Amino acid sequence: MTRTNYTLVTEFILLGLADTMELQIILFLLFFVVYTLTVLGNTGMIFVIWADSRLHTPMYFFLANLSFVDICYSSTTTPKMLVAFLSEKKTISFAGCFLQMYFYIALATTECILFGLMAYDRYVAICNPLLYPIVMSRTVCLKMAAGAFTAGLLNSMVNTSYVSSLPFCRSNVIHHFFCDSPPLFKLSCSDTHLNESIFSTFAGVNMVGALLVILTSYSYILFSIFRMHSVEGRHKAFSTCAAHLTAIIMFYSTAIYTYLRPSSSYSLSQDKVASVFYTTVIPMLNPLVYSLRNKEVKSALWNVITRKRIPSFL
Repeated sequence: MTRTNYTLVTEFILLGLADTMELQIILFLLFFVVYTLTVLGNTGMIFVIWADSRLHTPMYFFLANLSFVDICYSSTTTPKMLVAFLSEKKTISFAGCFLQMYFYIALATTECILFGLMAYDRYVAICNPLLYPIVMSRTVCLKMAAGAFTAGLLNSMVNTSYVSSLPFCRSNVIHHFFCDSPPLFKLSCSDTHLNESIFSTFAGVNMVGALLVILTSYSYILFSIFRMHSVEGRHKAFSTCAAHLTAIIMFYSTAIYTYLRPSSSYSLSQDKVASVFYTTVIPMLNPLVYSLRNKEVKSALWNVITRKRIPSFL
C-alpha cells in the first residue's frame, strides 16, 4: 500500500463521554458550570495578584502564570466537549485535531515546568532568604517563565509533528473527548511502538525532571522547617507550601497514571475519567486551593471586594 492510500482520514469523530442524550445534557450542564468557575476563578486570581502590590512577588508571579495556563489549558478541550454534548455531529477536522493536541501538550508541559519553578522559588525563599531578592529577581523570574512557555511549545511541536505524520486508515473514531496521543496511536495502520516509546520518553523527561526539582526543593525545605525554633515560623512555612503540594499531587497523580504506565494497560474508560480530572477539574480547583490556604490572597481578595484598594486602569 502506498503512502497516498494511507492518508484517507480528513476528519475524526470524538465519541465523548456519554452515549445517551439525557446523560449528555446532564454532563453539559455540569461541565459548563465547571468551565465557568475555572475561567472566573483563575481570571480572578490574576486580577487580585495584579491589583494588590503586596502580591507583586516571585511566588505570586508564577501563580499568576499558572492561572493563565489553567485558563488556556481548560479552554483547549472543554469548549469543544461542550459543543459535542449538544450536537449530533461530533467531528473535528484533521488540522483542528492536531492543533488541539499541539496546544494541549504545550500547556501541559508548561504547567509541569511551572510547578517545578514554584517549588524552586519556595526553596530559595525559605532556605536562602537573604539571597532571595537577588536569586529571584524580576529579570530572572521573567526568563524562567519565558523558558517554561518556550520549552512547552518546542516539546509540543516535536510530539505533535510525529503523531500527525502517522498514517490513519483503520478508523476515524477517537474513543475520547479530545485529541490525545494514546487513542490516536490506536487508529494508525502502522507500527506505533517506536512512536509510543518516543512520546513516553518525552513525557517522562518533562514530568520526572520537574518532579526531581520539586522533590529536591521540598527535601531542603522540610529540613529547614524542622530546624526552625519558632513555632509561628514553622506554621507559616508549612501553610505557604501546603497549597503548592496539594496542587502538585492532584496534577501529577493523574498525569503519571495516564502517560507513564505501559501501553498494554491502557483503558479507554479509565483514561477518560483521569483526563476529565486533569483537564477540567484541576484547573478549577487550583485557584480555590491557593486562595483558601493562603492568608495573603484571602486578604487581597477581601480588599478588592470591599473596594479598599481599587487599582487605577490609567
